[in-house]
Amino acid sequence: MSGVVCAIHQPNFFPWLGYFDKIRRADRFVFLDAADYPRAGSGGMGSFTNRVKLVIAGEPRWVGAPVRRLSLGAAINTALVDDSQPWRAKLMRSLEGSYSKAPRYAQTMAFLEPLVVNGESGLAALNMNAIRAIAERLGLTTRFLRQSELSAAGAATELLISLVRAAGAEVYLAGGGAGAYQDDDAFGAAGIDLRYQGFVPAPYGPPGRFTPGLSVIDYLMFDGRPLAEAFPDG
Repeated sequence: MSGVVCAIHQPNFFPWLGYFDKIRRADRFVFLDAADYPRAGSGGMGSFTNRVKLVIAGEPRWVGAPVRRLSLGAAINTALVDDSQPWRAKLMRSLEGSYSKAPRYAQTMAFLEPLVVNGESGLAALNMNAIRAIAERLGLTTRFLRQSELSAAGAATELLISLVRAAGAEVYLAGGGAGAYQDDDAFGAAGIDLRYQGFVPAPYGPPGRFTPGLSVIDYLMFDGRPLAEAFPDG
């Protein structure tokens, strides 16, 4: 079945390369900004919406933006970064200390600085702005939409189906781990074609250095080519 392809994902913090491959494969990408803020552990605020891994001091470590505590059930688009902590300057210093010898360090830092040091207090807005800018830099022309601006209802798979329809699409592109929480048969029953992404990143950068799952920032530092050029069969 052919048709307009829609992908849906939370607006993550400088996400990994597979996130942008998902954008690449879609005609329309919906930011799931009105979903409940995801939590790690028992009441912790850490999640992929506010942190990601980069190589810091020679090993993969979490970096991110501290978030002011939210009540349970609060939406992602209500989360505020905690600028009482100097996380923006700290992140830029960490990048300088760990990536200054990367081949594309200078141009990547010049590109990233306004995305990080911009005074945006809303976490979702901060992330969506960065994702759009990085997608453009990677040669992607996908149309971006926001859950909060679409007429969609329901929960779990029902919500995904509603969002695909609201986006004017006929095909839903799911990530690799989606089968654990969605009802695949429901898409066919709703007349929507279901596809799985299946992204496996090819190594980039110096031999032996590649670590899968790092922030796209790592890719920008060491490669940075448009995805269609770097991963033509991806």
